[in-house]
Formats: sequence, structure tokens, C-alpha cells
Amino acid sequence: MKNIAVIGAGTMGNGIAHTFAQSGFKVQLIDISETSLERGLATISKNLDRMVAKEKITESDKENTLNNISTFTKIEDGVKDVELVVEAATENVDLKLKIFKQLEEACGKDTILATNTSSISITQIAAVTSRAEKVIGMHFMNPVPIMKLVEIIRGYNTSDEVTNTIMELSKTLGKVPTEVNDYPGFVANRILMPMLNESIETLYNGVAGVEEIDTVMKLGMAHPMGPLQLADFIGLDVCLSILNVMYDGFKNPKYAPCPLLVNMVQAGKLGVKSGEGFYDYSESRKAEKVSKQFAK
Repeated sequence: MKNIAVIGAGTMGNGIAHTFAQSGFKVQLIDISETSLERGLATISKNLDRMVAKEKITESDKENTLNNISTFTKIEDGVKDVELVVEAATENVDLKLKIFKQLEEACGKDTILATNTSSISITQIAAVTSRAEKVIGMHFMNPVPIMKLVEIIRGYNTSDEVTNTIMELSKTLGKVPTEVNDYPGFVANRILMPMLNESIETLYNGVAGVEEIDTVMKLGMAHPMGPLQLADFIGLDVCLSILNVMYDGFKNPKYAPCPLLVNMVQAGKLGVKSGEGFYDYSESRKAEKVSKQFAK
């Protein structure tokens, strides 16, 4: 397996493309937006520059990685002659089902179809294709080039052969694949999202402020990042989407998203991506921090 297609040039998609390309795979990166593709390639190049500066790779490695990536704006063009497609579009079930219907028509019958979904049923996604045995979940962690874990989720009909192939493939990327079963949120988000949601509830109920909650979890529980800062980093809209999937899937009120989270998403305060969430990431705030550093 040497030819891979990745659908979606956003944070996860460009990270997945970067990782495969750096490992020597030919990657066909697909996004309906030419601007998103340009932004994705720029992000990959910037991340590679950091690796060169840290002497983790050479300038030649960077050039080879970038040369391994080609871009497309149409699925039917981008998936030609690939052995694996990894879908990394927005965490929206209707969008993913639409994409997999297109993949069913555009891909060769032996192509494995993987999704980077962090919560949506693999079995449900596979059901819109005629190759359910070749549909599997590959849930990478963000940032993809750095994080070692890949959750490998087999749907109800995913074959042993495909599961073993993807497990071994993940190892060639330098990742640690962990097989889990197909239930809402899988393992990572089934445990993580209720914790983030409870942190938001704690803020909502006035128990403590944002920085206080994060400080307790960082210093008291040895978390590298506080839960509210982590929620901002993931994207509050993504957190809300995952919680809704789990709430709908389990019908258990413990997964119901906090009203504060719902309101923040409706107000467009999505975290880092929008410039404001539980913390302020705006350009003016950045400028203020820089001026304070110079003042010191």
C-alpha cells in the first residue's frame, strides 16, 4: 500500500496527509476549497520547518514530504488508483454519509475506506456502501504528526483482514494502534468528553473560574493542559457535536451537553479557531502579551 487519499485539508486532514507523506506514501489531498488546500499545505510546510529547526528531519526530508502530496478539489479525481482513503471532514454525520456514498461510486472495489471520525458509528457509515467489510475507523489524535495513538475502530461487518492491514499500516507511520469496538465516542472521547463537559458545568455553576479549574487539573492531576483550554484547542463546536452523538446514542443524561457549551457555540465562541472560547486568542490579546514580554 503506497497510494493514499485524504479527504479534508483542515487541522486533522492536513496532519494525516503530513504523517503519511513523511512516511513515504504518495498522498492525494482532497478538499472542495482550493483556499483550504493552500492553507493546509502551508500548515504542513510550517510544521516541517519546525521539525527541521529542531533537527528532527533534514531539509531534504521536508522537500520529499511536500513532493509526496498532490491536491484535488474533486473526490472522483483524487481517489483514482488509491488503496486507502482516509476521510477527515467535519464531524457531521450527514456530511460523512454523503462522502462515503461518493466514495462507493468513485473508488475501486478493493479500496479500503477509513474515517477519522471521533464519535460517529462506523457501522452506520459503512451501511451506505456495498463494502461494509472494508470500512473502518482510524481516529488519529491532534496534532497528528506528534501524537502516537490511533484508535482503530471496526464496524459490525469490518473484516479481520482489513483490521489487521490497518493496524500494521498504522505501525509503519510510527503510531501505536489500539483496537476498540464501535460504540458512541469509542474509548478516547467516551472518557474525555464527559470530563470536559463536567469542567464546563463546574464553571457554569460558579464553583470556580476558568483559570482556577484548569490550574487544579494541571497541578492536582498532572494534566499537561487544563480541560477548558483543551476544549478550546479541540473546538467547542466539535466537543458539542461529540457529546450530542453520545447523548443520542446512549440516551443517558450524563452525556447531555452543558447549556453554557451550547450557548457559546451558538454565539460563535468556538475556541482557538474563532479567536475566543474560554480564553481569548484574538490578535489584540496576542499583541498585548508580546508588548508585556518586551516591557520585561
